[in-house]
Amino acid sequence: MILYVNACVRAESRTNRLAKALLDKLGAYEEVRLTDLAIKPLNEESLNYREAQIGKRNYDDSIFDLSKQFAEADLIVVSAPYWDGQFPAVLRTYLENIYSIGIVSEYGEDGCPHGLCKARKLYYVTTAGGRYNPRFSYDYIAHLAKNMFGIEETELLCAEYLDIEGNDAEEILSGAISGIDEMH
Repeated sequence: MILYVNACVRAESRTNRLAKALLDKLGAYEEVRLTDLAIKPLNEESLNYREAQIGKRNYDDSIFDLSKQFAEADLIVVSAPYWDGQFPAVLRTYLENIYSIGIVSEYGEDGCPHGLCKARKLYYVTTAGGRYNPRFSYDYIAHLAKNMFGIEETELLCAEYLDIEGNDAEEILSGAISGIDEMH
């Protein structure tokens, strides 16, 4: 199963358009539109509840539905626009909510997390109005994928400089979409 984690807020999102072009190439997918979910940052009550369920190994609780969906995906596409040097907060909230020990990760004897996710690859799709710096977006997601989720391969798909005066945003975006055929 291909999982599409959609962190795009706008209905006419350029990032979503780029991601959908990639998904058209990859095939059928299941979409999680993060802005449609009622997820919130963990607080003391929700964290204690989740930890209690993990302690009882009660992974059938609905609190783990998103974690299980993520862990079971064969391929993951995450789309998130590049805003203010990072991705939208809803993506960070999603990641916090899916990080469940025993489902997406477990601790090894070395004390380090070892990923349990089935996905062989994660694509990170983004667009930027100016120059894109992956440091606080793609690099972060790639680190989590490899070191926490066990997803060894990640790939960035980006269209940048879309809002620079004099640039043709449609031409830049179309060029990025055309480049999808050259991706492996």
